[in-house]
Formats: sequence, C-alpha cells, structure tokens
Amino acid sequence: MSHRGVQMSNERLRSALLARGMSVQDLAEEIKVNPKTVERWITQGKVPYRRHQYATAATLQVDVTTLWDDSRTLESATDLSKAEIVAVYPHRHTVPPNLWREMYERAETNLDVLVYSGLFLSEDPLFIDLLKKKVEGTTQVRILLGDPGCEAVRQRGIDEGHRIMDGKIRNALVNYRPLFKSHPEISFRLHATTLYNSIYRSDDEMLVNPHVYGIGAYMAPVFHLRRMPGGGLFDTYANSIEQTWGGARQVTDRDITGA
Repeated sequence: MSHRGVQMSNERLRSALLARGMSVQDLAEEIKVNPKTVERWITQGKVPYRRHQYATAATLQVDVTTLWDDSRTLESATDLSKAEIVAVYPHRHTVPPNLWREMYERAETNLDVLVYSGLFLSEDPLFIDLLKKKVEGTTQVRILLGDPGCEAVRQRGIDEGHRIMDGKIRNALVNYRPLFKSHPEISFRLHATTLYNSIYRSDDEMLVNPHVYGIGAYMAPVFHLRRMPGGGLFDTYANSIEQTWGGARQVTDRDITGA
C-alpha cells in the first residue's frame, strides 16, 4: 500500500496471517515463494502478482480484496465470486430433494450444519445413516443447532410467525439423541447467535438458506455455492460457521427434555 509515494505496511495481510495462526514462513511455503518476498508484501506494502494474491487469499480463507484493493483485483474477484454460485433456488422446498444428501455424500473432510433447528434433516433416516458413515471415515462432522432457551431462538420463532422454534429444536435433538451415545465422534453444539443464514457445508461446497423476516426458512431462497480460489463468497459463509462454532456450547439432557 502507498500514500503519496510513501510505502505503507499491509496490516490487513499481517492480521489475516495472525487470524489463521500462520507465520510468514508458513505462508511462503504454502504458496511457494521466498519468505523475504512475503515479508516485503507486509512491511513495505508491495503488491504481489495476481496469481500470488489469489493463492494467498485462498490459503488464508479470505476475500482477495480484503488484502489488496487495486481495481484489477476487485474486478477479477467479483467475477470469481459470481462463478462460485452454482445455482439459485427461489425457495428451499424447490431444492432437488436428493441434493442435500448427494452433497453431503461427497464430503471427505468437513460436514457442517449451522441452523436453528434444521428439523427436516433430523427427520431423514438416510441423512442419519450418512452421518454415521462419514464420521466412521475421515470426515469431521459438526451439527450446530440453536440454543432452545436463548433470546435469538425465541425471536426467530416470532419472526416466522409460529413462536415454536424452541420446540422444533428440541424435536431435532430428540431425533439426533441416539447418535450421542452410538457415535460420540459426531459433534453437537448449541449456539445463541442471531442467525441470518442456515448454512450446510460439505468440503468446498455448500447450500446457504437466508432467513427472511415473516416467512419460514423453507420459503426463503437457497444458494448453491462451490469454492473457487480468490472468489471469497464461499469463504465468507465458511468463516461464519467457524465463528459460531467457537462460541457454542455442548448439548445437555435438559436441552432435550426442557425440564
């Protein structure tokens, strides 16, 4: 970065490295450049070749325009983000019924569900069997449901016009309960966040279901995304999962029974 000809340090790149727990050496090895080159990007604000910009952004899992804001990069990143959109469905109920399971079937490393209740998934015995199979292999499975006693859940029920969101979550917990003992490797947590999107992730693929005031999630749109290096759209939602997971708590029997 520069200002009136004076070179400025790139604190955004430095912060992104720290957030990922990476050093200059780590990044240099990952994208195959000299560590001194990376150091100049940070301390002197040097702007790397575009291929290195995208490789860095992909490694740090941030939008490339977060790190560098020259006009060519912005234009290219916008095009890449558009390319990450595989399909758009006007309502969740118009998503092909098998797409959820087919997408999760492809998961090899990450299978994440971030919802308030996601009741329709918990009621699908084929999805339950799929979770068992995945966790017995190499896949990390994380299910994030809303905390049934929190204010955000109560408000979402009001927003949808039914006031029973806490009951729907407890229903989902009852459906998942057999997995708590038979497959403890499946991680369940409860979050108290104001959730703006339900997110269903399978490695570098996801379905995003925005929450719209006044209607249930099944009536809201769904975006099918696939990660592309330098795109940034996929990683924006993936980072939301990580942030929510970090602040969530373990499930207790009281959460299921309400007693």
